[in-house]
Amino acid sequence: MGDPLPPDLFHPACPGVGLPVQIGDKWTGMVLRCLASGPRRFTELRSALRGVTPKVLTETLRAMRRDGLLTRTEYPENPPRVEYALTPLGRSLLDLLDAARRWSDAHLPEVLAARRAYTGDG
Repeated sequence: MGDPLPPDLFHPACPGVGLPVQIGDKWTGMVLRCLASGPRRFTELRSALRGVTPKVLTETLRAMRRDGLLTRTEYPENPPRVEYALTPLGRSLLDLLDAARRWSDAHLPEVLAARRAYTGDG
C-alpha cells in the first residue's frame, strides 16, 4: 500500500485549489490547439471543433478568458468582428498538451487493452 495522503492535500488554502481545472475538460485543450497558430474568430473555432455547441464554446471561451488564457478583441466594423487569441499564459500550456499527446501516443494501446479487460470485451 502507498504512503498515506497528507491531511492537508485538499485544504482550501492549498495553491492547487486555484488552478484552472477546466484544462482537463473536453474542449479547452482543443481550443488551445486551434489558437496555437494565431487568432481565430468564433465561427472559425466552431468549424474546427466539430461537435461543440455554440453555448459550450461560449462557456469555454469565457472560462479561458477568466483564467487569463486568451484574449477577446472586438473590432468596430460592420458587421462586428471578434477574435480570440492566446495570451502568453495560454501559450505556455501548449508544451503541456504536447507532452500529454506524446504520452497518449506511447500508451494508447495499453489504455485500450485495459478498457477492454475492464468491460470484458476482450
